Amino acid sequence: MTEDMTYAATTRKGRLRAQIAITLMEAHKSGKVRATIGRGSDFYGPYSLMSSMGARVFPQALTGKAASMLGNIDVPHTYTYIDDFDRGLVTLGEREEALGEMWHIPNAETLTTHQFLELVYEEAGTPFKVSVMPKVMVSIMSPFIPVLREMKEMLYEFEEPFIVDHSKFEEAFGANPTPQREAISRTLEWFKSNITPPG
Repeated sequence: MTEDMTYAATTRKGRLRAQIAITLMEAHKSGKVRATIGRGSDFYGPYSLMSSMGARVFPQALTGKAASMLGNIDVPHTYTYIDDFDRGLVTLGEREEALGEMWHIPNAETLTTHQFLELVYEEAGTPFKVSVMPKVMVSIMSPFIPVLREMKEMLYEFEEPFIVDHSKFEEAFGANPTPQREAISRTLEWFKSNITPPG
C-alpha cells in the first residue's frame, strides 16, 4: 500500500478515516490549518494493549500460553512498533516539507503473522503456541461479543497480504526502524513489568 492509493473503503471505520483525512487535507489547502498525516499499520509495543498484536499475544508468550489470533497468519502483514511511530510523527511535525502530505511511517521488514509470533515466543523463551479463530466462528460469535463485532469489520486486513510501503518517507527523511527482534524484546520487557499475566 502506498500513500497515493485511492480511497476505496467499504467498512464503517474505513469510510470514517477516509473522510477525516480528506477533510483535514482540504482544510490545509484552504489555509485553515497546517497539517500533515502520518499513518501506521497495526501497532505493537508498550501500552499497545488493544491492538491485534497486544494483550492477546505478549502476556501469553511470557507464560507459555497460546496467542489468540484472527485471520490467516500465513500471509505477510506489516506491524508498526509504536516507538518508531512516535519518532516518525515527531519528524513530520518538525519538517515543513511534510505539510499537506500523507506519509507511511517506516516499519521494520514485513513478515507473516506466523513468523512474527515465532519471534515473540523465541524472545520470550517459551514454546510457540497459537490459537486461530476461524472466520466462520467470528461471524457466529460477533453478535454476542462486542470486541469480536468490531474485529469482524476489519478482518479483511488479516485475510490477504497487508504490506505497507514507506519508501516516500524514507526518500524524504530517511528511515531507521527498530529491528523486529529488538522491538519485540523491548515490548516483552514492558509487558513483563506492567501487565499481570493471564491465570
